[in-house]
Amino acid sequence: MQNFSKMMKEAQKLQSNMASIQEKVAQQTVEGSSGAGLVKILFNGKGDVLSISLDPSLLNPDEGDVLEDLLVAAFSDGKHKAEAMMADEMEKVMGGMKGLGGLSLPF
Repeated sequence: MQNFSKMMKEAQKLQSNMASIQEKVAQQTVEGSSGAGLVKILFNGKGDVLSISLDPSLLNPDEGDVLEDLLVAAFSDGKHKAEAMMADEMEKVMGGMKGLGGLSLPF
């Protein structure tokens, strides 16, 4: 029974650490960009889009395809940076614990 009690305490600590990480990361921001900075998308640590900045040169109606491609690339860049930030914070708090039993990031 002592092992079960110890496991439960460790699980509660892990849950508390995860909540702490999520709160901390939610307050941080990352920027995804493409086209040498012509498109910039600001994300919070949860992966939510906070703002989009477009260079005026991209607002040509004849080049909508270019803008669409740059938006997708900037979104992907920012999303990957947000995921990497979450993974880094998890590793710091969890003491470098590898393979968290298949747990995935919260976004």
